Amino acid sequence: MALFRRLILAAVAAGALAGTTVSAVQQVTTVPLILEAERYEGDGPATAGHAHGHSHSHDIAAGDAQTHGDAGTGDAHGHAIFADAERLGFTVLANLMVGVAYALLLGAAWLLTGAPMDARRGLLWGAGGFVAFTLAPAVGLPPELPGMAGGELAARQLWWMSAAVSAAAGLLALAFGRNRLVVAAGLAIAALPHLVGAPHADAFGGAPPPELAARFAALSIGVAALFWLVLGAASGAMLRRLLPAQS
Repeated sequence: MALFRRLILAAVAAGALAGTTVSAVQQVTTVPLILEAERYEGDGPATAGHAHGHSHSHDIAAGDAQTHGDAGTGDAHGHAIFADAERLGFTVLANLMVGVAYALLLGAAWLLTGAPMDARRGLLWGAGGFVAFTLAPAVGLPPELPGMAGGELAARQLWWMSAAVSAAAGLLALAFGRNRLVVAAGLAIAALPHLVGAPHADAFGGAPPPELAARFAALSIGVAALFWLVLGAASGAMLRRLLPAQS
């Protein structure tokens, strides 16, 4: 029980650090691109599976400001500040929850493998997490902006999960496999979702320009790399500190 409590404490500390760090970076990298894409989404044609309420509300607020003068401008400005604060709060909360969840996953994997752990080794585990949970799924389903055409949501989620779990299995086989058969089986499992193919829309396209979408995908992957490296190093350092005997 004491071991479990210390694992939880390490996960919360590491997840909080990684979640806070990535939230700050997102505000100057991916969030402005999302806001820009929502402008195109509101002006462009409707895309299946995407809601347009936020952009439509923003347009209405701008129209009210022009109609009602300074008072309307103040109301619209206040509404925009509140909306931005609400968005930031939900973003930080989501990043913290994801950080803690992934830190628990790293801790569980460490326990199962019995591998020694410190900040340097944790950095390597974080790099593995980035490959499994970001890079491998992004090969088939790169990060997308609002308003972009996409396949059926449930099928995309299922494929993403299979790609991530398969990549994780392949990495574990490479790192801890005792013979070539195990390594070969792990690599085959990692490749299987990509051989099947990710689900996509029947036609490519969407409201945001392709240059904006490409920049968002690249920045999102870069931010995810930072998240995983911080999470891995912090998890390793905390596990080393809280569980020195097992490390």
